[in-house]
Amino acid sequence: MNLKAYQDSLQALIRNTGRYGCEDVVPVDFVSLMDMYEDNFIKLKKLIPHIERIEGSCVSKAQGHLDLHLIIIERSRYTTTFTLSYCFNDDEHLRMEPNLKIRIYHDAGLAEVMSGKLHHGRLVLDNLPADALKQKWQLNRFLAKWLKYSLRQQHGFDVHPLTTCAPPTEIVD
Repeated sequence: MNLKAYQDSLQALIRNTGRYGCEDVVPVDFVSLMDMYEDNFIKLKKLIPHIERIEGSCVSKAQGHLDLHLIIIERSRYTTTFTLSYCFNDDEHLRMEPNLKIRIYHDAGLAEVMSGKLHHGRLVLDNLPADALKQKWQLNRFLAKWLKYSLRQQHGFDVHPLTTCAPPTEIVD
């Protein structure tokens, strides 16, 4: 799928979500944000059931849809940090978008978007302070909608115990 098809697909997603998109979400409170983190964790476990087996990067392919790219950034005993994105080839380089940096807290059963790039790079939410409630709501609401959309497209990172994914490649942000 090319960039134009992706843009059309994204516009359809925005139209279909109507008032439930990420831009117009008014943050309620921290407790509700934590509920969203829990919901995102559950959806991510469906999309990536064995994230502990992924080394480097993986690509999910769903016929007729954009490939979904996952790159492991950091792993510790209780957390895994990774990016989830589509990848576009813009003549001279590869471009990742929406390029969400996500941290899973395995022990707590939560998943939080740490940063992201939306709307063709026009909305870059990076290095958010801990009290940036509105921006965290936007990013995590977007993730919730995107995970639901990706699961409906039959995306999934099903890694067998004896296989590993390819190492990360050079990608321009």
